[in-house]
Amino acid sequence: MELNPAVDIKDLAFHFATRSVFYGLNLQLGPGLTWLRGRNGRGKTTLLKLLGGALAPSRGHIRLDGLDSATDALAYRRLSFYCGGEAPALDWLTAREWLELHLALYLDADRAVLDRHLDAFHVADIGAQPVTGLSLGQYKKLQLAFALALPARLLLVDEPFNGLDVDAVGVLEEVLARRTRAGTSCIVLTSHLDLRIAPTVTLDLDTQPGVL
Repeated sequence: MELNPAVDIKDLAFHFATRSVFYGLNLQLGPGLTWLRGRNGRGKTTLLKLLGGALAPSRGHIRLDGLDSATDALAYRRLSFYCGGEAPALDWLTAREWLELHLALYLDADRAVLDRHLDAFHVADIGAQPVTGLSLGQYKKLQLAFALALPARLLLVDEPFNGLDVDAVGVLEEVLARRTRAGTSCIVLTSHLDLRIAPTVTLDLDTQPGVL
């Protein structure tokens, strides 16, 4: 595997039942932090979900370190993680059960790092609570704590600062800045807020060919 992660998006098309989002999108993403920008409805979250394997391309391919998101789906997913803001699908789980399920799927997750992030985000004591009973901020912190404990080659973070308190924003910015400097992850982040950490690349979907 290459030292630095490499993502190749080639001739990507994606269509919802009611509209098309991408047609012939070509991108190359490298190590560091890519700030994905664009007006509402432009396809930022859709692109993150495609990159994370939660959606399948209608045409074209997405490859991470040479692994195709469709034909090498399991290996691809083990190297990538999508951290979104949606309500939890597994609503019968407690926060600790949610974490244990994801730890079983991502065997390279560092439990010690996870515990440190849970403490830093002040959510170490919510393990017994059902995920549906968590506030938006608590659930986002839970997701982020897990995501930041992964040695993911491709980390996809959708609007991470929404719902976070000032202390949590500071923790997240510090970890993202450190991982950006390390260059061992490709981090793709959406945010309507101006970043206080310098992105490696700013990618604007409003001006990108192949975005409909």
